[in-house]
Amino acid sequence: GLERGAKNQFSTFSSFITTINQKKEGIGNRNSPTQLVIPNIKNVRDLPPICLDVRQKQRISIDTLPQELKAPIPPEPSLPVRTKTVKDFEDDVEKAKSSGDWKPVHDFYSTTFDSFMEINAAFKKDTSSPFNTIDDSGINAKFVNIVYDALLNTPQDVQKSVLKGIINGLLQEWKGPRTKDDLRAYCILLQNPQFSNTSTYVIYAHLLRQIAALTEADHHFLVHWSKKISQKRFKQLVDRLLQFISLRLFPAKPEEFPPMVKCTWWIPSATKVLALFNAANSLISPPIISYTDFYNSTLDHIDLMEEYHNWQCYGNSHRFSFCQYPFIISIAAKKVIIQRDSEQQMISIARQSLVDKVSRRQKPDMNMLFLNVKVRRTHLVSDSLDELARKRADLKKKLKVTFVGEAGLDMGGLTKEWFLLLIRQIFHPDYGMFTYHKDSHCHWFSSFKCDNYSEFRLVGALMGLAVYNSITLDIRFPPCCYKKLLSPPIVPCDHNTLVGICDVTLDDLFQIMPELAHGLSELLSYEGNVEEDFYSTFQVFQEEFGVIKSYNLKPNGDKIPVTNQNRKEYVQLYVDFLLNKSIYKQFAAFYYGFHSVCASYALLLLRPEEVEILVCGSPELDMSALQRSTQYEGYQKTDLTIRYFWDVVLGFSLDLQKKLLHFATGSDRVPVGGMADLNFKISKSETSTNWLPVAHTCFNQLCLPPYKNKKELKQKLIIGISNAEGFGLE
Repeated sequence: GLERGAKNQFSTFSSFITTINQKKEGIGNRNSPTQLVIPNIKNVRDLPPICLDVRQKQRISIDTLPQELKAPIPPEPSLPVRTKTVKDFEDDVEKAKSSGDWKPVHDFYSTTFDSFMEINAAFKKDTSSPFNTIDDSGINAKFVNIVYDALLNTPQDVQKSVLKGIINGLLQEWKGPRTKDDLRAYCILLQNPQFSNTSTYVIYAHLLRQIAALTEADHHFLVHWSKKISQKRFKQLVDRLLQFISLRLFPAKPEEFPPMVKCTWWIPSATKVLALFNAANSLISPPIISYTDFYNSTLDHIDLMEEYHNWQCYGNSHRFSFCQYPFIISIAAKKVIIQRDSEQQMISIARQSLVDKVSRRQKPDMNMLFLNVKVRRTHLVSDSLDELARKRADLKKKLKVTFVGEAGLDMGGLTKEWFLLLIRQIFHPDYGMFTYHKDSHCHWFSSFKCDNYSEFRLVGALMGLAVYNSITLDIRFPPCCYKKLLSPPIVPCDHNTLVGICDVTLDDLFQIMPELAHGLSELLSYEGNVEEDFYSTFQVFQEEFGVIKSYNLKPNGDKIPVTNQNRKEYVQLYVDFLLNKSIYKQFAAFYYGFHSVCASYALLLLRPEEVEILVCGSPELDMSALQRSTQYEGYQKTDLTIRYFWDVVLGFSLDLQKKLLHFATGSDRVPVGGMADLNFKISKSETSTNWLPVAHTCFNQLCLPPYKNKKELKQKLIIGISNAEGFGLE
């Protein structure tokens, strides 16, 4: 009904739309509120993470703006007096439903949405109060929600009157800065559920254009007001904007919209407004919705590398790129960008090696195109360290691993096994590089001082090589580690610049040492006399190789008592000491190792959580999804052996399921694209049923003999997956 009715109304409203377009063209380059301004870092400081320039050295914090902006606030015009309450409106709707007389409801909607002033008169909590703060928008959210919930169930003429009123408001001539009443009206209009319908997209686009073109100070208010919206409504707003972008990119009915060449500003405007909601979401802890709810999977199907190259070439200039707004790009799409960028770097390095060889009149060798690592199983860490140190110039080539004395040809499986064995050995508690915290089930850097931190650099390089070669690693680092790894995301040119240092909080410590963090939290909330009862100073103690060492958290810290007044400072300095200062040299080596392989502007697109997923994959296993995506060779999925197999596997414990995945693929983690990305295959093995299953990890292939019954299959499968280390059985 609405779709048909709304389409017909555009013949009536065509003059309004034409007028809008004429005004935009006539205004030209003047500072019109309806003219979209693509963020330019030279004259606009955007709210993070609205727009991130590759040339920026730091992310700008939204909190750098004062609570109350000192810019002069334009006087609010006096509003009409509207006395209708929520109950009055609900009574009118109920009467209209029973009597069929919708005139009172029609009059309310047509009056309320006729102008920005009327919107404020209806929905402002107190028309006599200015509400000029970021803390309170002054909007009666309950009334707004009820009015919008009822709107889609009203007759078509009522819905058309709302759209007509919105057009009238958008056509208003603006003189001078916007008032807070104007911002309130924008905030309310954005929540209109009618904009979920494609027939209203022309009006919606002009609304988004005006909001996108507001000043930074106005955006600041909208961001803080938006974080007060309920989770349900907030998610609806985000989904509506994502749908608008998707349907403009790939319209189901292209004739519904103006030609793309005439509305190139639609997508930039919507993305900029979406960025305001992303900024609002990031101000709340925990966030209102997950950061993944801002992903637009439609972007997976556009030319991402063109977007990436535009961003690299033009930064945040007037040329729009989705890479300016990385929150909208899914982790799967970011992985594609990183992989293709790494492939291009690999090809470039390999080509240069070939040219150098030919120029010296030496015979080209295919091995020169790869990073060839030869190691002995008995000296895995030392051999790997020597190989990577010697071949530092080749780190961006495709990795190939050879185990000395073994006949295996590396088609991917040996590389995976090398990673797994090396990580397992380095992270063993006896090795002393990392400390395993049982309470949080994660590893953290040992603070023990040593003469050489090259092994930490090796671990960083391993993580970089894993990302570069699309290998998932079974590493248990806390989220804080990945935040430090992106501090900064691009290695600074000045080697004196500190790296791996980031703002850390008690929440970060909770993820690593929950017991200690709980104790510090208790200290902060202690109601007694901290100085007399705890008798602590700004000094901490650590045991290193059986010797207790003391460290001052600040100059003369051993002489400064911890009191009720300075305990917050003490806790912050203690957390900073544990997570930054005490492990600085270890983490700096780790940081440089990672970036020696992964140095790329593509890292600017990533959140710390996304780096973790790229490195480690996801630990969440869905064996039913694996069953659905599995391919078969020599078997049909209806064969008895296959049915036995899946009955057994789906009944396995999580530990056995991980062993099966490790046995068949070389890793017990799920890649970014999910189980389907494993390309898992079960092949029929024409051998005796006395044999165990065999896996080709380089092809993610399981060779399964046709066992006669489920009991035999389960027994042989468990034996096989529990004894799976090495190239072949010895």
